Amino acid sequence: MGRKVTLATCSLNQWALDFDGNFERILESIEIAKDRGAKYRLGPELEICGYGCADHFHESDTLLHSFQVLKKLLESPNTQDIICDVGMPIMHHNVRYNCRVLFLNRKILLIRPKMMMANHGNYRELRWFSPWNQLRKVEEYFLPRMLQEVTGQDTVPFGDCVLSTKDTCIGTELCEELWNPRSPHIQMGLDGVEIFTNSSASHHELRKADQRVNLVKAATTKSGGIYLYANQKGCDGDRVYYDGCALVAINGDVVAQGAQFSLNDVEVITATLDLEDVRSYRGEIRQPNMESEHKLCHRVKVDFSLSSIDDVYLPTHQPITWYFHTAEEEISLGPACWLWDYLRRSGQAGFLLPLSGGVDSSSTACIIHSMCVLVCQAVDDGNMQVLEDVRRVVGDDSYRPQHPRELCGRIFTTCYMASENSSEVTCRRAKDLANQVGSTHMNINIDMAVKGILGIFSVVTGRLPQFRANGGSHRENLALQNIQARVRMVLAYLFAQLSLWARGRPGGLLVLGSANVDER
Repeated sequence: MGRKVTLATCSLNQWALDFDGNFERILESIEIAKDRGAKYRLGPELEICGYGCADHFHESDTLLHSFQVLKKLLESPNTQDIICDVGMPIMHHNVRYNCRVLFLNRKILLIRPKMMMANHGNYRELRWFSPWNQLRKVEEYFLPRMLQEVTGQDTVPFGDCVLSTKDTCIGTELCEELWNPRSPHIQMGLDGVEIFTNSSASHHELRKADQRVNLVKAATTKSGGIYLYANQKGCDGDRVYYDGCALVAINGDVVAQGAQFSLNDVEVITATLDLEDVRSYRGEIRQPNMESEHKLCHRVKVDFSLSSIDDVYLPTHQPITWYFHTAEEEISLGPACWLWDYLRRSGQAGFLLPLSGGVDSSSTACIIHSMCVLVCQAVDDGNMQVLEDVRRVVGDDSYRPQHPRELCGRIFTTCYMASENSSEVTCRRAKDLANQVGSTHMNINIDMAVKGILGIFSVVTGRLPQFRANGGSHRENLALQNIQARVRMVLAYLFAQLSLWARGRPGGLLVLGSANVDER
């Protein structure tokens, strides 16, 4: 019997309720994994329906369409002879769970519900799902008729269980469970599970990648074993950005790393590893600490091997040093990836930014330029999906971006909205920065609009407010400042809707704001 296994994990840019697109990306990742010799493929959390469905999880249609996609995956010849691990919502005994479904050759092997919910910060999983809190308990789940027709199964195991192949044992963690102080991998490792998998929808925060990598390394340092981490990427229709970072680790060492910021919709990471390395590590390091009495994992057996008898000369992946982006790179790349993902899905033709010459709006302009750099790099690398998206955004089927500044000129409009109180210095700064990034730049004077609004107020009330410098009160001063800010907002949306039309081009622009924070 062989001992070397080739495993695949991935980062997918899934979209909430985009069942057709999600299916295509899942299937593509499985095909890539098979082409690279993998016998097991892991995908991100809730990849079939998308993680960001929010209250659509309450709708029965979301569950129905998820099962329809699962049916198509089961029927596809491309999913044969490889264990596929996909994520979707499932209702069991009238309770909705966030689940992993493992299947092989048109048979569902098991369904593993999430046991520890993410319900803090950006996450509200308890609003839509219940945790499976029955440790080591497994029940029968009655399959929908549409799946019974494909699999020939009436029921499948549902609960806290692991998969036992002919040569190893695989256990599942879901996202938050890795971060929990009582992570399932601890007991699974003590019970002999050799391969741990984690399907996540983990969003980008500064330095969060460090935490993920350290948690995975620590998990396999303590208990030995192989760890596969999969993650969502893109914005999924939400305000957060999911930043990939798929990885494979063994015995405390990372052996394969996926990109953190990438415009590729499908990224598959594979690694070939030796199960004997896990067994030797555990035999040497953990033998004195093995528990002799604990509740055993429920094993679901499958007549399938991840290894083969002719793998003796198959080279294995060796430890690598994880490349971490600097904080400055993360600030530049994370929002840039989110902006591109949002733009290409929005149906709009670019962005409009009121550029004041201050630090906030200038930083936003630089992030758009960073986005254009990423897009041009992806096109140069042969990413046909990005090229197709660019052509759709600019409305030109023959267009090919040549340089980030040139692309900025096509999809990015900046405008300086001057008033009688504006300085020549900020106007010049905005113009210089627009020239550096390559945006289409406009100067707009808002005095006429402000005077018109004040004129209406004066006609109605008989009073005309003044700035404090001219003898006005604090209330008058604040009101006059707010009028200018609000007029700029109205004009920004007007020009976003009609500026391309005025230039004879189709489409509209998305208005970008910049937080009014302490510019120091």
